[in-house]
Amino acid sequence: MTQTPEKKILRAWYLYDWANSAFVTSLMAALLPIYFREVAAAPAQPRYLATSLWGYTAAFSMLLTTIVALLLGPVADYASRKKRFLAVFTGIGVAASLLLACTGYGDWIWVALLYLLGTAGFAGSEIFYDSLLPHICRPDRIDQVSTRGYAAGYVGGGLVLALNIGLIMLLPTRQLPDGLYAPVTGMKISFLIVGLWWALFSIPLFRRVPEPPGVQAGLQGRSPFRVARSRLFETFREIRRYRELFVFIIAFWFYNDGIGTIIKMATAYGSEIGISYLDLIGALLLTQIIGVPCSLLFGRLAGQVGARNGILTGLAVYTLISVGGFFMRSALHFWILAGMVGCVQGGTQALSRSLFGSMVPGDRSAEFFGFYTISGKFSGIAGPALFALAGQLFGTSRFGILSLVFFFVAGGIILLTVNVERGIEAARFLTRDHLPKDNS
Repeated sequence: MTQTPEKKILRAWYLYDWANSAFVTSLMAALLPIYFREVAAAPAQPRYLATSLWGYTAAFSMLLTTIVALLLGPVADYASRKKRFLAVFTGIGVAASLLLACTGYGDWIWVALLYLLGTAGFAGSEIFYDSLLPHICRPDRIDQVSTRGYAAGYVGGGLVLALNIGLIMLLPTRQLPDGLYAPVTGMKISFLIVGLWWALFSIPLFRRVPEPPGVQAGLQGRSPFRVARSRLFETFREIRRYRELFVFIIAFWFYNDGIGTIIKMATAYGSEIGISYLDLIGALLLTQIIGVPCSLLFGRLAGQVGARNGILTGLAVYTLISVGGFFMRSALHFWILAGMVGCVQGGTQALSRSLFGSMVPGDRSAEFFGFYTISGKFSGIAGPALFALAGQLFGTSRFGILSLVFFFVAGGIILLTVNVERGIEAARFLTRDHLPKDNS
């Protein structure tokens, strides 16, 4: 049966989630934390210091991506260049993934720098990818389309991770100068696969998804970057006038910090307490497998109880995961917690994206999604930094994982105060020239 143009556009958009999820799943969450701790930062003593170094690297990467998001949202809106910037940042992320294969024992500084570039590429591309969402589907389908994108990401990320696990199991381990053995060759080939996968499956989006119109009237012959700078503080002021959207951003600031910290620190933490790398990577593959149907179920759940209540359900489960992580002692415990993460991770993030998108004015989607990314990435600084600090202070990262309870509880309480219907109404019918005054 011949596909309609709309279906082709949506499939191409879904495929980008399929493409870049390889970076998140295989590189960011599963392999690179282990590679960093066991290979690149192996000379660090005591051994828990390697986990702390990774935590500080993750925190600094979030600071860098915050700056990226801060500058680029307004540029895309004014210059009609969402896809062009998406291509540039995809290229940066792909290149960083490929270059990681050139690192080795003791190269923790180079690994950290390439990780910073890769996460900057990923975060920058996400701004422009997410900002396309309000332009490719009707408002009443945004939850469904967003969760399908995340489901596609779980499938793609899971397939790449399964392939990489197979390579790591088949290829021999290598003895390092400290006398320990690590699957160095398998991991380096996996980094190459991640970069190539991301590049290949990004092509349909650039070919089929149309470039949304920009706000050209705001340029008046000026450079888009100059416009971005002049609009920066205005964006912060104006988004506060969308009261419900701003309150949601504050809630997202808290709970996304907890989610991001679990993604970035789980395998490093598991490695620190003695869980084998095959158990760590295998459990994350389980997360991907469970995440596919659960992301779709969260889309249906949102249709029944609303996106806000769906997110709150996910935050309750994340709170239990953080408490369970503090008491974790064995590989079985890690597998159980990974399965719980798979049940809620994709759905919670997808509904957050779609809930925000439903309250965003369409003509400034990239600018506001840049603000959304700023909130998410800036919030991601505190969690990994606290995790790293706890490791140094207590000689273990257990109190770091327990501290994440605060982020989930605080975010949930603030989210309860968001009036979603009022936020959607403001996005649809109020212009930036006729918004009510903020008397708060």
